[in-house]
Amino acid sequence: MSIQHDVDRLIDERPGKELLVPVYDDPAFPIDGFIYRSGGTSASYMIVTSAGRVIVNTGMGWEAPHHRHVFNAICAGPTPYLITTQGHVDHVGGVALLREPGTRYVAQAMNPVCQADDARIARFRMATAQLWFGGLGDRIREFARKYPGAAKGQDRPVPDITFEHRIALRAGELEIELIAAPGGETVDSCVVWLPQHRIALVSNLFGPLFPHFPNFNTLRGDRYRFALPYLANARAVRELRPRLLITGRHLPIAGEELIDASLARLHDAVEFVHGETLARINAGQDVHAIMREVQLPANLRVGHGYGKVSWAVRTIWESYTGWFQRRATSELYGDAPDGALVELAELAGAKVVLDRARHLLADGAPVRAIQLAEAVVAAEPAHRDAAQLLVDAHEALLAAGGDVNFWESGWLQHQIDRWRAVAES
Repeated sequence: MSIQHDVDRLIDERPGKELLVPVYDDPAFPIDGFIYRSGGTSASYMIVTSAGRVIVNTGMGWEAPHHRHVFNAICAGPTPYLITTQGHVDHVGGVALLREPGTRYVAQAMNPVCQADDARIARFRMATAQLWFGGLGDRIREFARKYPGAAKGQDRPVPDITFEHRIALRAGELEIELIAAPGGETVDSCVVWLPQHRIALVSNLFGPLFPHFPNFNTLRGDRYRFALPYLANARAVRELRPRLLITGRHLPIAGEELIDASLARLHDAVEFVHGETLARINAGQDVHAIMREVQLPANLRVGHGYGKVSWAVRTIWESYTGWFQRRATSELYGDAPDGALVELAELAGAKVVLDRARHLLADGAPVRAIQLAEAVVAAEPAHRDAAQLLVDAHEALLAAGGDVNFWESGWLQHQIDRWRAVAES
């Protein structure tokens, strides 16, 4: 079997929907004899050395008591270094609990910037996260009961040591290099490289699913990410030639050849989409047409469990050209773009509009059917027939492949639940 078949197998073994439900290790999962994983929203890792332990990422604040519990069962400390590979809340939230007297928290120099960005829209992000992680409330309450008095809340930690490009650390016999990799999920992304063992801890640098197409935007809301820094990161990690790649979810990827082939596939897939999008922009093609038409060739197949090519196209398009599509004057003003559609739906009458929407749905056009039904419920929010049509159309999207991607499937299911409640009220 060729190495490319092994890359395909990796893709197929890591479905996106599984990300909706975090998996927690108890006991901590051993890796390569001296590294241990405590799974969660993003995994926390403990590296055991003769000088104690090094913690890499700490999870959300409410998860940290669990990470500390399973790690303490193996090595209770001391903890000379605590490292975060990015400043997102699911990496830095537990720093306060896992930080000890003498611990030095190390992060890339842009870490405070990343945390500040998150803090500015914290309330918005908490609300949107519930659309995909609504079940986490039960787990939070479970952990609070299991570890009474342990939680310190969600931390916004200040690093003791920051670095711009690269820094060398040592814990006992273990050499550690931190390598800045801006342009991953955050502006402060970094790789934890263990040169003696040729192990790279990258967490979500390439996304939590590897090797799946990256998410250059997130449906829950975040800053755009960009293709060129992503490509540079893929090349930089390839140059390290790791024999073990440890990510934010799932088992590590083992074997230099498989890691290199996976990174090459991701690099070339992103490079293709970036180049195709730019070529079509310069040809004057409409953004929606580019979204529909750009497809990866078979030899660049990657997973779509986290990001999607069509979403990347739109992000790349807007990153280069801005939000104004130059299609309509109405784009320049604050009137909602569906306002006129609502007016037309009211003029035609709900029955006529919904009859047409049902015809479109039966004819295999669920998105257009949703647009018409949304115009009806915008005018009549409790319209049961429109709500039922929305349920049916979203279920059709799920059945037509919308259940593959984590973000897409989570949104579609949320909408199904929302409109079913209206239809059955």
